[in-house]
Amino acid sequence: MAEIYIVGTAHVLKESVEEVCRVIEEVKPDAVAVELCPKRYNALINNIQSISLSDVLKGGNISLALLQIVLAYFQRKIGEETGVKPGEEMLTAIKKAKEIGADVLLIDRDIAITFQRLWQKMSFFEKLKFGWNILKGMFGGEEVEDVMNNVDSLVEEFRKVSPKAGEVLIDERDAYMTYNIIKASENYDKIVVVVGAGHKKGIESYLKNPEKIPPIEKLLEVKKSRFSVSKAIGWILSALIVGTFAYILTKLGSEMALKAFMYWFLINGFLSALGATLALAHPLSILVAFLCAWLTSVNPLIGAGWVSGYVELRMRKPSVEDIVDLLNASSLKDLWRNKAFRVLLVAALTNIGSMIGTIYGAYVVLQMTGIDIRKLLIP
Repeated sequence: MAEIYIVGTAHVLKESVEEVCRVIEEVKPDAVAVELCPKRYNALINNIQSISLSDVLKGGNISLALLQIVLAYFQRKIGEETGVKPGEEMLTAIKKAKEIGADVLLIDRDIAITFQRLWQKMSFFEKLKFGWNILKGMFGGEEVEDVMNNVDSLVEEFRKVSPKAGEVLIDERDAYMTYNIIKASENYDKIVVVVGAGHKKGIESYLKNPEKIPPIEKLLEVKKSRFSVSKAIGWILSALIVGTFAYILTKLGSEMALKAFMYWFLINGFLSALGATLALAHPLSILVAFLCAWLTSVNPLIGAGWVSGYVELRMRKPSVEDIVDLLNASSLKDLWRNKAFRVLLVAALTNIGSMIGTIYGAYVVLQMTGIDIRKLLIP
């Protein structure tokens, strides 16, 4: 079993970079394990990151992509205040390992799996609360030193905001990284482990009690499809709307059915187009949002924002540089002017408009049947 030295760092503090250098120079390990997966390692070493906007829109992962961008932006802004680039302590660890001839071990879980598990596990309200707290942090006045020097408090606050997010982003990765450290310890005598300070306590606990590490296949599992309250509500609402139109057509006649359809079409179309307009979408994207919203609102498998966002992608044609700049934006103005960010924003705001239009449109159409919605909702 190897001697293991764990260095807990604050990802954007200069002191962390200095501590990494000091420990590696003193210990002279034959391996340095870093909190990186191959994707993040390549992005950090080559100073590039990429997002396939087509894949994001086709997969309906718009909110997830925006979350990643906002998190990256938040960490980068803190780094600017402290004079340290995010990931600099990892780059330093890699550089020092190569200087002394030590192997570099990538022990973290694939970032794509982590974010997919995060999105699947969080409830709708957790996502809202999590996003709100990130945005509040971006515009809040809390001192960087105070936040980064109270890691335990920060982790606990994070768990309060979203227990599921804390489980996926912290606990699961603690277990996964410890598993890889234990495996590596069979082949090395001394290992220096460089991880975020929020992971240090969890990794130390798992090293003392390795039997508590969950099966590794469970930590890598990404469910292809699963039941969710939001999906169930979507299908129920779709069935309700279709059933209402069928009732109007058979009981109240085709003229009333046409009138109900026009209300449905205009309400959904106007609010979806309004969302796209607020994102300063291309005129064709706004038109498409208006025209397709009535149909996407009764089909939970596709969103109006995915369609308008795809049109925006074709009209704006973001370049590779736009995508790189998106992930390296240093101000909100930079984000706002970025073509790639605009595509995601158009998709997100169109979807929000469509959601509001669906709820209000359903209310209006149901009222046309003579049914008092208030009596149904309030017994």
